[in-house]
Amino acid sequence: MLEMAEGCGFNGLADEQRAYLDQFWAHTDVEIKDDPALQQGIRFNLFQLLQSTGRDGVTNIAAKGLTGEGYEGHYFWDTEMYMLPFFTYTQPEIARKLIEFRYATLDKARERAAELSQKGALYPWRTIDGSENSAYFPAGTAQAHINADIAYGIKQYVQATGDVEFLVSRGAEILFETSRFWADLGFFNPARGGAFCINGITGPDEYTAIVNNNAYTNLMVQDQLNYAYETVQLLKLEYPADYGRLCQAIGLTDGEAEMWKEAADRMFIPFDEELGIYAQDDTFLSKRKWDFEHTAADKYPLLLHFHPLVIYRHQVLKQADLVMAMFLLGDKFRLVDKIRNYQYYEPLTTHDSSLSPCIHSIISAEIGNLAAAYGYFDRTVRMDLDDINRNAKDGLHMAAMAGSWMSIVNGFGGLRQVDGMLCFNPALPEQWQSFRFKVTAGSQLLDVSIDGEAAVYTLLEGSGLQIKHRGQPVLLLPQQPVSLLLARQLEAVIFDLDGVITDTAELHYQAWQALADELGIPFSREKNERLKGVSRKESLDIVLEDSPLKLTAAERLALAEKKNVSYRQQLEQLTPADVLPGIPELLDSLAQRGIACGLASASLNAPLILQRLGIAGRFQAIADPAALQKGKPDAEIFLTAAELLGVPPRSCIGVEDAAAGIAAIKAAGMQAVGIGSREQLGAADLLLTSTAELTVEKLLALFGDSRQGKRQ
Repeated sequence: MLEMAEGCGFNGLADEQRAYLDQFWAHTDVEIKDDPALQQGIRFNLFQLLQSTGRDGVTNIAAKGLTGEGYEGHYFWDTEMYMLPFFTYTQPEIARKLIEFRYATLDKARERAAELSQKGALYPWRTIDGSENSAYFPAGTAQAHINADIAYGIKQYVQATGDVEFLVSRGAEILFETSRFWADLGFFNPARGGAFCINGITGPDEYTAIVNNNAYTNLMVQDQLNYAYETVQLLKLEYPADYGRLCQAIGLTDGEAEMWKEAADRMFIPFDEELGIYAQDDTFLSKRKWDFEHTAADKYPLLLHFHPLVIYRHQVLKQADLVMAMFLLGDKFRLVDKIRNYQYYEPLTTHDSSLSPCIHSIISAEIGNLAAAYGYFDRTVRMDLDDINRNAKDGLHMAAMAGSWMSIVNGFGGLRQVDGMLCFNPALPEQWQSFRFKVTAGSQLLDVSIDGEAAVYTLLEGSGLQIKHRGQPVLLLPQQPVSLLLARQLEAVIFDLDGVITDTAELHYQAWQALADELGIPFSREKNERLKGVSRKESLDIVLEDSPLKLTAAERLALAEKKNVSYRQQLEQLTPADVLPGIPELLDSLAQRGIACGLASASLNAPLILQRLGIAGRFQAIADPAALQKGKPDAEIFLTAAELLGVPPRSCIGVEDAAAGIAAIKAAGMQAVGIGSREQLGAADLLLTSTAELTVEKLLALFGDSRQGKRQ
């Protein structure tokens, strides 16, 4: 080495280093227009990641890099979940070396599984040479999800790079041995209807330990087992010699792969029907919520001030858990699931871990809350330069550094990889004029530039690349930029029914009054007002709330149906003349401009009503309230209508006459138009006293759509 240095001389070594870094920045640089502090922060972070990572296949990248003694130089899941994605999409040759480290330590992982009386392989939570170095097992060894995290990293790397050779020669063996661990650890639980359960583990949230069925773990294991099964089929079909070699080496049988598939198909994922959210684990939602109001600011991080057992007994999170699963496995969640789960878990999260803010930034951006996304990103990008956590003396936060890249690329850039294809859903924070980044996929280099007007995709290296921009396929050819407008345009208007399209409130009132008279209970027009926008079941609950009657569920169902029969009979009176003023003209104007119409009504009779009114053909989608988990003010019904129309919520306007409906529209991330009084509908973005005032010009103006005034 010294002889080589002497032969090259200082200038030669400097030139070599400069060429290396020029190549690095050409593939990885991120540009943030007119914000020098953030520009400095992101470039500092990316350089630290580069100089801290192993490149030989037998070393990895420590949680503190090479910058301090925190964590004694150990490697964690930080590598696969945070740092590996950065290298996978910018420096894939380094990414491969990081995964090769896991292959080099596979025998140690087998030994660790045997120590725990389990089959297969269990990777250590904390290690340098492949041995488990975590002394506190509830937040260490119990985080067996690291197996699934490594499997996810392999899958993402192979799909992004097309490096099937690595999968065949090394990755498959890791997948199969870690899948054996899951098959042995979990079981088909009769108490859960034969679902596959995984007990006694800890998820990413280290403030909740040793639980059954952590949702993140079960979802990630489900994804791993499916991928392992698919890999078996791939090897059998296309690499039979390698498959035979591997079967002989590790004793793999066809029956094992079939069992993995069955376990994946029957995986138990805890879900709370009442809240409409995924439970973090079997018991998390049954615990008392942490008293944040009376916890002083100097008591954070909680783990430094409270015994772990105190923390474990409460609903409180150290970092993203279920929220992280929604990012990694986004295609398994509807948008309404992401919104609902984020709104529940985010207030319970302390972000005592530096790994947390970037994940919340990404999901905030995805659900349309760019202000929160930017706030979390801002906590990440200069975490070490500004010593935000007051612990930079122990070393830099390498995962958070990679997380700042993820916040830009996966968050504001909206990058997701779906079946190997790069998909983008970009959004520009109001604090920026523009930003730019590069990603590599299958040896092709893509430049992505985003400003207030458009996203511009340029294939810098490669022969041709198929991507998706906001769900639409785009073919990129070498050195031919494709510019796609980002300015919001109104693509759909989603209406409530009663009080917006027609007024059947009087018919509802008459049917409920008749039922109340028959039961001998009081009912009034004031109480009838409370029934607006709610389901038939909820309406019956309100009607009966002052009644002494003790009714079974079956009796209540029969009463609701009786009311509905009476109501449907009255609906026969409806004609096209009962459409509210201004609505026919509005529907005509929307159709002329190619703007879709949807219906988001709690009425199960909505299709019949539209037919009687003679306007059923004007609506391209009708959300079925019977298929919803939660009614208004939850966002689900409006998001469902938008999904049926194939239109993103940000491109929709919702029209409502009830406060619950306006709340649902706003929760869905749409612009809200209220028909009624300011006292009730003050949260609306546009308030009108009647439908006669509702015109397409006002809707376009509300939306800032440049088409206003055109094509009258």
